Amino acid sequence: MLETVSRNVFLYASQSKSLNKAAKKWGLKFGASQVVAGETIEPTMSKIRELNEKGLVCTLDHLGEFVTSEEEAIEATDYNIKTLKAISEAGVNSQLSVKMTQLGLDIDEAFCLSNMRKILSTAKECNNFVTIDMEDYAHCQITLDILRELRKTYDNVGTVIQAYLFRAEQDVKDLNGVTLRLVKGAYKESPDVAYQEKKDVDSNYMRIIKEHLLSGSYTAIATHDHHIIDKVKAFVKEHHIPNDQFEFQMLYGFRTDMQLSLAQEGYKMRVYVPFGNDWFGYFMRRLAERPQNVAFALKGFFSK
Repeated sequence: MLETVSRNVFLYASQSKSLNKAAKKWGLKFGASQVVAGETIEPTMSKIRELNEKGLVCTLDHLGEFVTSEEEAIEATDYNIKTLKAISEAGVNSQLSVKMTQLGLDIDEAFCLSNMRKILSTAKECNNFVTIDMEDYAHCQITLDILRELRKTYDNVGTVIQAYLFRAEQDVKDLNGVTLRLVKGAYKESPDVAYQEKKDVDSNYMRIIKEHLLSGSYTAIATHDHHIIDKVKAFVKEHHIPNDQFEFQMLYGFRTDMQLSLAQEGYKMRVYVPFGNDWFGYFMRRLAERPQNVAFALKGFFSK
């Protein structure tokens, strides 16, 4: 039953822009407050500080994607810049993650590149790092093209590689030396470009993790899968890879006990913390990823 609900949740969310607009008016309802830290910067900074005090570092994501006007993209760019300054002023330990469709990628590539430069310049001034989130397959190549252009000027930027894509291993090899967040992948993609079976995704995930670690590149392993985490622990120990060459990452609100446990074991544990009023698409993807997430959200909703 939950598997059917999960599939329907994904389709419902991806096909309904009107629901996303309505969600902004609802506030963080239907369990979303468990996985979204807040709607504005101020309460989110308080959440970041609480996480830091527990030994966790963070990356902030001001939610929003697939904007259709330059005005929206400029507003999002300014808000990301404001977020970087807020991180610096608050003295909290957090980086920034951005989605380029929020910054005008679907409007004009040069316009998006200009917005990214503004963000990275501010990040440089604040001694901070920015990760470009990977979106759906249609935006994969252009994201990597823009990353390469940006890295001609900025060394404080990296991106995400999704293990379910057939191209992932080659992309990791091509990005040797670049800080990467390695994930399994959260979008529904065609069997022409992506593995469909969990075992195949898991196998490729471990393959790209090992590839990037052995290259000496900084690697963020973003997963809630304790089997993968145990394999990574064993691998880095076997190959004498220092703890300061990698980190684990998990989503805000998920497997919090494991997050704390990893930090207590001496591993860097970074929490991906989304915030903002454009939370609907993010929340629905989290529900669609795993049937258990649906139960998690419903439990949160009915406990209020």
